[in-house]
Amino acid sequence: MCCNTGGASETEGPQPVDPQFAWKGIKDGEDVTVESLGVPGLLKVGNDVFAVAEAQCKKSAGGATFTGIASQIITTPTANAPEEVLKDPKDKTQVLEQGSSEDAKRVDVSRPTTTVVNGNDIYMLVGKYSPPAVSSDPKSGAGDMGFLLVKGEVSDESGGGKGIQWKNNTDVSRVSFDEQPETWTQLIGGGGSGVKTKNGNLLFPVEGTRKEGEAQDNEKAVSLVICTLKDNRNSWTLSKGMSDGGCSVPSIVEWKDNQLMMMTACDDGRRRVYESSDKGESWTEALGTLSRVWGNEQGGEAKAVRSGFITATIDGVDDKRNVMLVTLPVTAEKDDNGGNEGGKLRLWLTDNTHIVDIGPVSGKGDDVAASSLLYNSGTNNEDKLIDTVREE
Repeated sequence: MCCNTGGASETEGPQPVDPQFAWKGIKDGEDVTVESLGVPGLLKVGNDVFAVAEAQCKKSAGGATFTGIASQIITTPTANAPEEVLKDPKDKTQVLEQGSSEDAKRVDVSRPTTTVVNGNDIYMLVGKYSPPAVSSDPKSGAGDMGFLLVKGEVSDESGGGKGIQWKNNTDVSRVSFDEQPETWTQLIGGGGSGVKTKNGNLLFPVEGTRKEGEAQDNEKAVSLVICTLKDNRNSWTLSKGMSDGGCSVPSIVEWKDNQLMMMTACDDGRRRVYESSDKGESWTEALGTLSRVWGNEQGGEAKAVRSGFITATIDGVDDKRNVMLVTLPVTAEKDDNGGNEGGKLRLWLTDNTHIVDIGPVSGKGDDVAASSLLYNSGTNNEDKLIDTVREE
């Protein structure tokens, strides 16, 4: 199924800002707490590196919950040694509101780390699509606006330092399911990295939930991509191809010869990797190379835990090699007391033929879940892994 979800336009770039949307910080004294952070990500914009995460917020009065975006610049001292970021997330969290200040309603911005960086611009796919018949969580304090494409840029903050300012909130039209309305129950951003292809399109990984058979509880998650057109960020296409059922939290990278690679976490505990040579329209499992290499004998523990997955260029000036870098949590050996030490984050390197286990990148005592990677391809042999950010 391939759907064009917005009318074509001759105007290049994002459409004008809809005045009904506005980003607001959580004010001191406001009866709101940031309950938890999840879906971590890393963004490199120019020379600045930012940690971003989904902020699960709760309003004490009535217990309504909603999501926001927490972000913080990673300074050079922080980058040189492991250090916790977003320790006090409330003053670093922004929420999206719709409507006037008197009756403004917060908008769902789930999985905000589904991002593509293009030059100095950050494009973020947030929110989720649900058919009208699917009711929302009655405890949710955020409206379901479908997908939103949010554009951000780095700017100086009033208190010093730099921060990400979100603006140009282009409402992405709901995907039309006229041909198979009974198939999909939800689409949500994958939370992993997207890519800007060489032809200028933006591709974001998304996770879909679809019914299999007549049973109401017989639903499976699948991974696929949603794509914007180069000259019109309001014109979207949902890929026809997708992963096998039970594979979620996708990340995608662009590999050699315009090939796309998609990493997923599946219900059976294995990481399945898929390849596409037609811009994501169809996907083939990379059996015999990367797919099902990583896994967990305990079964479903890998489900919904996103991996770090990026490309990099390494080695000397005259012998550059394109590789992929992968970070995944691995259950550690039992400690001296017979207990489990938790998930240790490890780094792998692959050229899509050979796989090398580089070793652990988390500290002693860390229990790691989702992770994100960032690599700086510099000059004069100064290539380096800038950072990993992980959810514990």
